[in-house]
Amino acid sequence: MAVLIRFLFRFASWLPLPVLHAWGWVLGWLSFGLSSRYRRRLFAHARQAGFSRGVARASVGESGKLVAELPRLWLGRPVRVNWEGVEHIEAALKNGRGVLFLTPHLGCFEVAAQAYAQRFGERQPTTVLFRPARQPWLRNIMSGARERPGLFTAPTTLAGVRQLIKALKSGQAVGLLPDQVPPGGQGVWAPFFGRDAYTMTLSARLVHAARAQVLLIWSERLSWGRGYLIHVRTFEHADVGALSEDARQAATQINQAMEMLVRECPEQYLWSYDRYKQPAAAQR
Repeated sequence: MAVLIRFLFRFASWLPLPVLHAWGWVLGWLSFGLSSRYRRRLFAHARQAGFSRGVARASVGESGKLVAELPRLWLGRPVRVNWEGVEHIEAALKNGRGVLFLTPHLGCFEVAAQAYAQRFGERQPTTVLFRPARQPWLRNIMSGARERPGLFTAPTTLAGVRQLIKALKSGQAVGLLPDQVPPGGQGVWAPFFGRDAYTMTLSARLVHAARAQVLLIWSERLSWGRGYLIHVRTFEHADVGALSEDARQAATQINQAMEMLVRECPEQYLWSYDRYKQPAAAQR
């Protein structure tokens, strides 16, 4: 079975993006139709954030596209990418200090690091934090596909955190998804769209440990497989003040910044992600 899945994955990497997105749209709606748990979480999270059921439904197909586009992004030809706000990256790199990119589960977060590496990697490479897949076949594909010239990966371990700090102190870039639920003991409870969510403290720790600059980034998936538009914002644009030394306050500020990005295109947020789960050993 694993051999067949690897073959299909590699076959899909040769397909045009419009075809993959069409398949992904169908896949998303199949998941929606077959899982009542999926539907309940999707609608509940969108409602919690103040968005309509129409927005939640629009996100169903986008979630499927998120899965279907991975073979092309990991193994296939480069996709078309445009930038909005790229001048913020240029200014940050001229500053000489490390740059921490923060992006929520919004749009195609996989392509942002690739696009940065392609455009800026020769000047200052980037390192992204990732959690290795449980399936051996997928883990093997990911290990070879995500790393490329100007783009490195760091595991979610203490050694990986050290790697991130070292990269930032060297003036390089690092990418994180701060709305990803951390293991128990590695986060704090902070509001996210009006409800407490267990939130990683790593983002703020990296900023303070390496005196890093913070930029907000997300990749909009364009319709009909036309590629992606990467949006870049300064942390100041979120209007949440300077990042606090207090862990809970800093997590709240970062959550607010992620909320701002989600509001730009709520139809492409992964509302089905179990953002409000309570990890083991995560005490309130």
